[in-house]
Amino acid sequence: MRIGIDCRTILNPKLGERAGVGHYTFNLVKNLLKLDKVNEYILYFDHRVHSTKDFEQKNVKIKNLPFSQYNKFMPFAYSHMLISAYLLKHGLDIFHSPISSLPLTYPKKSLITVHDLAIYKNPSWFPTQIFSTKLLVPRSLNAADKIIAVSESTKKDIREIFNIPPKKIKVVYEAPNVTKVKVRNKKIDSLHKFKLPSKFVFFLGTIEPRKNLVGLLEAFRKVIDRNMSLRSYQLIIAGAKGYKNENVFSRIKELKLSKYVKYLGYVTHNQKIELLKKATCFAFPTSYEGFGLPVLEAMALGTPVITSNVSSLPEITKNSAVLVDPESTTELAAALQKIMTNQQHRITLSKKGLKRAKDFSWEKCARETLKVYKSMG
Repeated sequence: MRIGIDCRTILNPKLGERAGVGHYTFNLVKNLLKLDKVNEYILYFDHRVHSTKDFEQKNVKIKNLPFSQYNKFMPFAYSHMLISAYLLKHGLDIFHSPISSLPLTYPKKSLITVHDLAIYKNPSWFPTQIFSTKLLVPRSLNAADKIIAVSESTKKDIREIFNIPPKKIKVVYEAPNVTKVKVRNKKIDSLHKFKLPSKFVFFLGTIEPRKNLVGLLEAFRKVIDRNMSLRSYQLIIAGAKGYKNENVFSRIKELKLSKYVKYLGYVTHNQKIELLKKATCFAFPTSYEGFGLPVLEAMALGTPVITSNVSSLPEITKNSAVLVDPESTTELAAALQKIMTNQQHRITLSKKGLKRAKDFSWEKCARETLKVYKSMG
C-alpha cells in the first residue's frame, strides 16, 4: 500500500518540540518505519520543519506541501483545496491525518486519529472555533473510513457526540517517551537557572481553565496552612500560557502563595524528564483529558501521581495513581498531604506506576495502527 501521513505537527523533534499531536505523530511514524519495510510511506511536512533525517529510508518519500507559507493568507483554500489536490497527485491508498480533521474536498480512503474532544465537553474552556467544531470536525469524522481513538473514553465521546458507529472506531493507546533527546547545547536543558527546592509538587501542562490549576493552588494552600513542616515544599508549575490563564496568576497573589509557587514557563523535553524525576509527586487535577500523556510519563519515571477520577484518567492509570474529584479541593488537599508526608505511600505508588506504564509502548501503538491500515487495504 501507499500510505500518506500528515507530519506537519512534528516541527523540530531534536529540540523536543513535540508536545501533543506532534509527539504522537513523531513517535508513531518512527516506529511504523522500524516495523514496516513493505508498504510505501509518503510523509507530508511544510516549510517550518528543520530536518527530516529521522524518517529517511528506502520505502519513504518526504514531501513538502507547496505554498504552505500562504496558509495564513488563504487558510480555507490552502487547507482544503490545495492540499487535497496535492494528495491526489500521489495516488495514496490511505491518507492518515493525526489531527481530528481532513481536507474537506479529499475523496479517497482516509483515517483520522482523535486525541481529545474537550471543546465539545466544555466550550468555555476554549476560544470560539465555530468553523472547526460545527463543520470541519463533524464532516471529517463522517467522511473518514476509520477513526483511531486514543482511549476507550475518547471512543465513547466520539460515539455519543457524533453518533459514529462503534465498528468504525479502533482504540490505539499512545505511550510515554521518557528518553532524552541529544542536543548540541546542554545549557538549553539545564535546570540550574530555575533554582529548584529539594522537595516539590510538580504540575506540567498548558495554563488553561480545564487543567484546574486554581483548584491545585487552593489545595496546596490548605496543606501548608495545616502543616507547618510542609512549608519547605514548593509547587512548581511548567507549561505554556494558554487561553484564560490570567486567573491562575491572580489566584497565586490572592492566596499569598508567591513564596511557595514557581512558574517556569515552557520547558524542553529533557527538562520535563528531569523535573518529573526530581518531583516528590506529579499533581494533575485536570477536568478532562482524551488520554493524559503527562500522567503516564510521570508513572514511567516512577514518580507518584495524583490525578482526576474523570474521562480517560482512571482507564490509563488503572489503580496505580491517587484519583480525586477535580471539583473537590478537600479531596485534592488530603491526597497531597498524604503523599507529601508518607514515604511508604510514595514508594507503593511509584512501583505501581512503573508497572502500569510498561503496558504502553510506541512499538505497540505502531503495530496496532498498522493493523488498522491493513484492515482498510
